[in-house]
Amino acid sequence: MSADAAELEAIKKVIGIYVDGAKTGKGDVMKPAFHLDATIFGYAGPDLMAGPIQELFEFNDENGPAPDIQTEITNIDLAETVAMVRVDIENWTGDRYTDLFTMLKVDGQWKIMNKVFHLYEPAA
Repeated sequence: MSADAAELEAIKKVIGIYVDGAKTGKGDVMKPAFHLDATIFGYAGPDLMAGPIQELFEFNDENGPAPDIQTEITNIDLAETVAMVRVDIENWTGDRYTDLFTMLKVDGQWKIMNKVFHLYEPAA
């Protein structure tokens, strides 16, 4: 396995931790995927969610488990110790999202530094 292939697999595992947290509805499950100082930005309806990643963990706890969530990593752009990852999400408790993550390899471990998301309007 090439070095880049190994890094891509490591990144996918971190995204898997995030998805596991969504499936279980537990912020503490997804927390290890994120850097302690990570942030989140995006609109939940008309309201801008902007701030520390703890807001995501609290949302996840309140939103509850999403056992039927479907996710697809549609792009990983890797440059040595930084990466941009796009994840398309279907049925996160009925909602559809696109998440864009910036990731950094910190002390040998990949961490999500920032999550920017788009929540799609429900289909009519």
